Amino acid sequence: MWQKLGEIVLRYRLALLLIVLGATAFMTYEASKVKLSYEFVRAIPTDNPLYQQYLAFKQKFGEDGNMLAIGFQTDQIFQKDKFNAFAKLHQELKKINGVEDVLSVASAINLIKNDSTEKLFAAPIFPLQAESQAQLDSAKNIFLNLPFYRGLLYNPETHTFLLGVKIQRQIMESKARETVVKQITDLAYAFGTKENLEIHLSGLPLIRTDIAVRIANEMKWFLFGSIIFSAFILLLFFRSVSTMILSLSVVIIGVIWSMGVMHLLGYKITLLTALIPPLIVVIGIPNCIYFLNKYHTSWLTKENKNAALVEMVSRMGIVTLFCNIAAAIGFAVFALTKSAVLKEFGVVAGINIMVIFFISFILIPVSLSYLPAPKSRHVKYLESKWLDAVLTRIELWVFNHKKTIYTVTVLAIIFSVLGIMRLKSEGFIVDDLPKTDKIYSDLKFFEKNFKGIMPLEILIDTKKKYGFSGTRALDIFQKMDSLSTYIASKPEMARPLSLVEGLKFAKQGFFDGDTNNYALPTNFVEGAFLSDYLKTKKDTAASKNSFQKLMAAFMDSNKQVTRVSVNMADVGSKRLPEILTDLKAKSNQLFDSTKFNIQFTGTSITFLEGSRFIINGLKESIMWAFLLIALCMLYLFRSFRILICSLIPNLIPLLITAGIMGWVGVRIKPSTVLVFSVALGIAIDITIRFLVNYKQELPVRNNDIKSTVLQTIHHTGISIIYTSLVLIAGFIIFVFSGFGGTKALGWLTSLTLLSATVTNLVLLPILLLSVHKVKPKKTA
Repeated sequence: MWQKLGEIVLRYRLALLLIVLGATAFMTYEASKVKLSYEFVRAIPTDNPLYQQYLAFKQKFGEDGNMLAIGFQTDQIFQKDKFNAFAKLHQELKKINGVEDVLSVASAINLIKNDSTEKLFAAPIFPLQAESQAQLDSAKNIFLNLPFYRGLLYNPETHTFLLGVKIQRQIMESKARETVVKQITDLAYAFGTKENLEIHLSGLPLIRTDIAVRIANEMKWFLFGSIIFSAFILLLFFRSVSTMILSLSVVIIGVIWSMGVMHLLGYKITLLTALIPPLIVVIGIPNCIYFLNKYHTSWLTKENKNAALVEMVSRMGIVTLFCNIAAAIGFAVFALTKSAVLKEFGVVAGINIMVIFFISFILIPVSLSYLPAPKSRHVKYLESKWLDAVLTRIELWVFNHKKTIYTVTVLAIIFSVLGIMRLKSEGFIVDDLPKTDKIYSDLKFFEKNFKGIMPLEILIDTKKKYGFSGTRALDIFQKMDSLSTYIASKPEMARPLSLVEGLKFAKQGFFDGDTNNYALPTNFVEGAFLSDYLKTKKDTAASKNSFQKLMAAFMDSNKQVTRVSVNMADVGSKRLPEILTDLKAKSNQLFDSTKFNIQFTGTSITFLEGSRFIINGLKESIMWAFLLIALCMLYLFRSFRILICSLIPNLIPLLITAGIMGWVGVRIKPSTVLVFSVALGIAIDITIRFLVNYKQELPVRNNDIKSTVLQTIHHTGISIIYTSLVLIAGFIIFVFSGFGGTKALGWLTSLTLLSATVTNLVLLPILLLSVHKVKPKKTA
């Protein structure tokens, strides 16, 4: 069949070439329209209850992760010139198109009682520009006497100050976010330079935007680097510019198709899908090497170009098809997970690995048919002395040192199992950034001075309308205060912001700013004041100040549900569930479940749930990859013994990689679990190529196992070593990434492929010799 296909490809070569080029032109147009993704919580399935709760929260109270924090440390902020510069920064930030509001010391207000109406009104503490130091000192004394702002806008112990820049929701979900974030950071850094202050920036808007921009830049550099490196390897191997250009054309067309497919499916570029173009290059080049290697060996024996091309297709077509199927399975199994971002990665990668096969299958023989026949220098690599020496040494190991190989294998398995026992599973929101990165160090700055900026939301539902109205709410607020005090005692969590803190602030204002009265109302008289205070939220004039804007976002329109907002440290997926369990136990102790419904939501919750889904999904995908690849191998070779022989040399490298991860302290997280199914799908290629050649040669050599194994080692060894070097070096490129997960994908996959190359060239032949006992010849 494959010989017939080879003849058909050559017969209709022009038509097939035009079809490929025409389809590629269409895909180029589609690829030009693909966009970056700015979403953050897509790891969770849309039907997940926690995700549904998060969407309901955002619909009711707005976005929780749209605050960009600007921080700096100084004990001179209340000097007139420096404060005026700070106030100017505040005003300039507010003018940026896309900024919803800015919270800072400069915009702080005080609640003052109007003696004639005995109601509170909000008055700015600081002038837009201080005219004298005395004026500023007076305002400073008022501000420092207000506990509400302590730990929220400043830390008095470390002299650290914070500006919170709230970005509009529609901006957060569009490309315009890049411009807005850049304008904010430019203004902040300009202020820092002018006032000689070190500026720290953090918050989900900054982290998301910075990561999205880095993804786009890295994709370009990795794609460029993988193409340049592949060009160098091809030129080094084949010593032919035309062969190099042909191979690069195949993978470049594959890259275009991958981007086009991404857009046609309605997907955007994410941290994972950005890896697909360079992966297509790395996976596509071995296809070219195997086809070209077979073409050259056939040319040497036949010295007829068309006959060599037909034999190339007939012998390598099925091999390359099943190799690509195995690699596609290694990626496509991600589509079986419930995580949207993994599904997209699996679908696009799986489809395009098969696309690169068909492109190779058509474009390589068609192009070679138009090119001149190979010259002697083009096939000189087949007589490489160093490769021949390596393969001869492998032959000696296989036939003379079986016990040693088995012993080393057992020791490697024991070493790996001990390492696996040390593996830990934990992930962080900024896990993929190196600790030397400014985003990481700035996040730690806010954790040190403000206990973090990662949002956690607690919703308290009274299960009835107007549950928070008037004096009836006093008891509820007392319970909320107890919960807030408990949360604030946690080293990883800042003092929560809720209506409770607003009411304390209001009571302090009602008692003429006395700090001792920064507390909740405790009796009927104060409760009456509370009822009046809550009504002021409807006042249009009052709603224009920052305090009222802040507090109006903490209760729904029915006065049934309120929120408690907590900023916390990036504690990781291991510690966060422990904290949540503790907080849920405390809330259940304070709030009767028959009268209240307590929900925990926010970006921190969705991150935890997303990490759990990704890790569980990746573990499942490894099992599916193993099962589906095993079925492919069973179908291809129709032998259970061959199946066992094929799987063992590929399981051991995965064990070794997992073991080394345990020994060197690499944690199980979404970016590292990804390695195993990807590496399995690619490493099995080596096994398929070796066993297909073995199966094809066995009847030719009268079923002589020893002779067939020897010939297979030398015949396939050259192309296996070359393609393994290309794959290993191709993945090593990812080590230069600025993301820890991409780095891990690079060196862990390279390690797995290196191990797989050794086990398939050394252990696999030994297993074949062991399971196929040679029948003794009958004597006359």
